[in-house]
Amino acid sequence: MTKAIVLYLHVHQPYRIRHYTVFDAGNNHDYFDAKFDDPTSNERILKKVAEKSYLPTNARLLRLLEDNPEFKLSLSITGTVIEQLEKWSPESLVSFKKLVKTGRVEIVAETYHHSLAFFYSKPEFEMQVEMHKRKIQEVFGQTPAVFRNTELSYNNDVAAWAEKAGYKGVLAEGWDPVLDWRSPNYMYKPKNTENISLLLKNYKLSDDIAFRFGDHEWSEWPLTADKFAHWLSEDPNATNFNLFMDYETFGEHQWEESGIFKFLEALPKEWLKSEGHTFHTVSEAIDEFKPVEQIDVPNTITWADTERDLSAWLGNAMQTSSIQALYDLENRIIGTNDLALIDDWRRLQTSDHFYYMCTKWFNDGDIHAYFSPYETPYEAYINFMNAFHDIKFRLSELGVEV
Repeated sequence: MTKAIVLYLHVHQPYRIRHYTVFDAGNNHDYFDAKFDDPTSNERILKKVAEKSYLPTNARLLRLLEDNPEFKLSLSITGTVIEQLEKWSPESLVSFKKLVKTGRVEIVAETYHHSLAFFYSKPEFEMQVEMHKRKIQEVFGQTPAVFRNTELSYNNDVAAWAEKAGYKGVLAEGWDPVLDWRSPNYMYKPKNTENISLLLKNYKLSDDIAFRFGDHEWSEWPLTADKFAHWLSEDPNATNFNLFMDYETFGEHQWEESGIFKFLEALPKEWLKSEGHTFHTVSEAIDEFKPVEQIDVPNTITWADTERDLSAWLGNAMQTSSIQALYDLENRIIGTNDLALIDDWRRLQTSDHFYYMCTKWFNDGDIHAYFSPYETPYEAYINFMNAFHDIKFRLSELGVEV
């Protein structure tokens, strides 16, 4: 009986809004290019992450692919990070291309701008998915066959859309209230679909690597590859262990000093020791394992925060009002045919902007603060709204009523 690790890594960097004041609005239309030493500098952050994570992780993954014919993985990579890699770290983009050229790395479809457009505008959502597909074809020579929505946001409607769009599978969070007594370690079928499969993240095993790996207070620290492989082996009937996490887990969120790279290098060898153990891309897992049951997800789930819903991005009035105001401009923005204006409007759709506005407390709040380049959620909101008001000013300059 085949047991496969389905390793999926997500690569993304947003265009963070610089310290953009009310005095900039109407005078300076550059929202994103902060000085290099500024906390919001996209160039500085991209280069730091490339040095700590992308380059060393890709070098190790390439060696693993070369040394282990059965090792495979899947990744998604947003249009916004591809643009930044092209501009500021072309060597990192080359290293990603080398992985894909092995033929054992599959790229997953998503929105170009890492937006929540699915919940606000289907035409805009579909345009961004198409933009992403074209960019992946252009840069990597692949056409994605499996879909993941931004932030792993998912419900029955997402699955229905993905099936109609021709995807063979969709990724989602294996959240306990959705699974009930079932295990995420099997293939499932979304409710009311015929020809699409659902891969659910094993969040406990994934988070052992992504969040708990370097925590010396964790009862299972240190986590070794042989211990982890043993945990997986303890589930006798499972078929697919879906390990989904940010690419930046390796080297950025978990520093090299934690031993994360040694763990990554050792895991394939430990897992492949046992007969029947292998690695699958998301498509290979879909092709091999038939759905054991259907999963009904009427309410949206995501992979973030304790609630696993959209509250990480839409949990307070700042978040909901600012994102709604942005999408309310859609027809007027698109109607201008002003490519620079449209591009700036789409960069403002990136979910990270609303994530930075989150006002949650305790562990979730700490995680939001860790990722945010701003001192407070209110600073994130003020910068965003100043940029938004400038977008409206640019529309008025073009003679569009706002």
